[in-house]
Amino acid sequence: MNTIYTKFQQGHFIFAGPCALEEYSIALEVAQTVREVAEKHHLTAVFKSSFDKANRTSAKGFRGHGMAKGLEWLAKIKEETGLPIVTDIHLPEQAEPVAEVADVLQIPAFLCRQTDLLEAAAKTKAVVNVKKGQFLAPWDMEQVKNKLQSFGKKEILLTERGASFGYNNLVVDFRSLPIMQKMGVPVLFDATHSVQIPGGQGTSSGGQREFIAALARAAAAAGVNGVFFETHPDPDRALCDGPNSLPLAKFEQMISELVQIWNIPSNF
Repeated sequence: MNTIYTKFQQGHFIFAGPCALEEYSIALEVAQTVREVAEKHHLTAVFKSSFDKANRTSAKGFRGHGMAKGLEWLAKIKEETGLPIVTDIHLPEQAEPVAEVADVLQIPAFLCRQTDLLEAAAKTKAVVNVKKGQFLAPWDMEQVKNKLQSFGKKEILLTERGASFGYNNLVVDFRSLPIMQKMGVPVLFDATHSVQIPGGQGTSSGGQREFIAALARAAAAAGVNGVFFETHPDPDRALCDGPNSLPLAKFEQMISELVQIWNIPSNF
């Protein structure tokens, strides 16, 4: 069993980082903060950032600096901070080379049912985290999990990131967390994409970051295994997903509140 996956099974954890790899200095600053906060609160942490944002609203949207440069930066961050890495893949041929650097391969929500992509990810050594599609019910993720297992993958995570609710809006049904946990895998709650307003700004997505903390606290109270945050030193200047990113200055307070909730005894 993958060592990092054992930690996911045994305790609470966080995935955090800037949406996209804009500049190495920004990514490293965030990673160092994530490591320091996680160590202070005795949490397992994974640094998240994307080398390519392939599903941008507009063709003019910032996607990243490409896979080669992105993997080089992620490898350096991993070496300098000691943090495991999670990053997205969009094509089957990306799985193997990305898994040479990343400890967790993330399947984007829009691609969560793509069989070839799931198979390629499953055949690597990495943990596979699949984000639940905005268009799926939580129980539909059972078949996604079954696909991965049929390809031999045991180290699986599932992530809730909101469900489509009319046009340009998402809503979170917190029943989805225990429903997916009953599938026998650790479950994350993506507190930042869940407040996204898809395509809400015409050529880009909007967001309501003022609701991140409330939703994250609710997920922790619901017993979620881990929480996912996109966080940036200056979200208003971020090149990707700024409107729904948590300001880095508020990251430690957010994690402190989650830990307090997770530590409340439960008889359920």
